[in-house]
Amino acid sequence: MTRLSHDAYLQHLRTESARFREVLTAADPAARVPACPDWEAADLLWHLTGVQHFWSRIVSERPTGPEAFEEPERPTSYADLLAAYDAASAGLVGALEQADPKETAWTWSPEQTVGFTFRRQAHEALIHRLDAEQATGQVTALDPRLAADGVQEALDVMFGGTPAWGTFTPGEGIVRVDSIDTDHHVWVRLGRFTGTDPDDGTSYDEDDIDVIDDPGAEPDAVISGTAADLDAWLWRRGTDDGITVAGDRSTYEQFRACINQPID
Repeated sequence: MTRLSHDAYLQHLRTESARFREVLTAADPAARVPACPDWEAADLLWHLTGVQHFWSRIVSERPTGPEAFEEPERPTSYADLLAAYDAASAGLVGALEQADPKETAWTWSPEQTVGFTFRRQAHEALIHRLDAEQATGQVTALDPRLAADGVQEALDVMFGGTPAWGTFTPGEGIVRVDSIDTDHHVWVRLGRFTGTDPDDGTSYDEDDIDVIDDPGAEPDAVISGTAADLDAWLWRRGTDDGITVAGDRSTYEQFRACINQPID
């Protein structure tokens, strides 16, 4: 299992959020964010401010859904953006410090607990810290243990996972993703997702992935690299220079097509 303790997630949230703030404090507000080319540094700052503010309210107020949430007004000056971030970040950390991870809380995922926010927001802060560093040319290493869990979370939660209104039909191909520095392995089955989103009426019929337990059989393709290289690659924050692929190339290409989409 790649999961960390909730205390570890909270500490990573503190550390990654602080590094994000440190990097952006003296940044050019107009600096471009390579992974999100429509964003400037100021947009990145406001994005994570909004995310952390939103989840602090979800954890502290426990609404039944996000509908009642009112987005705060974006400050006009960079100094005020930094101040808004400080308040949002402190609010999220404070809310999680007071919460029991096992308690029920709304999320957009099948996991309806506060624990989801501990994990998801640690990874949110990690990836956007990397965005800030790439925008300012100050890239530092990702924590290997957190990145290994990030690989599993990206595949299982961000790219995989089947909503209640959809169906995943397993196919033939199986991929194993190996974090070689932490000895973690994530098994992925290729398949087909179908369904119609009840919120907007969009219908889906497309290739998809599903994280599975070790099936006890050899994978069709193996993708390997350090946890940090894999996590950054899956989030389109890094190249595949440090990643190796073995096995059936068509299986890999189908897998690659399923994850070849941006996630903010």
